[in-house]
Amino acid sequence: MRYIIVAFKSRNETLYFANLFMKNGYRISIVNTPSEIGHSCGISVQINQGLLSKAKDFLAIKPFKTFYGIFSIERRSGKSIVIKL
Repeated sequence: MRYIIVAFKSRNETLYFANLFMKNGYRISIVNTPSEIGHSCGISVQINQGLLSKAKDFLAIKPFKTFYGIFSIERRSGKSIVIKL
């Protein structure tokens, strides 16, 4: 299973970013940030791979000061493989 995590250092910006998707009819999830990602606010936005370009568009529209990164997470044999995109 592979999915995309968009992480911020601010909970407010995480929720604002998630709301951009929800207002435009996209299905996303707000999840606990995987510990493999490192230091963030503790919650992140999880999207499917098909929404990656839309996420980049939203990031370009508004300068998120606490943007931490976009990560691909793949689970294999009970382990998480994290790649920063």
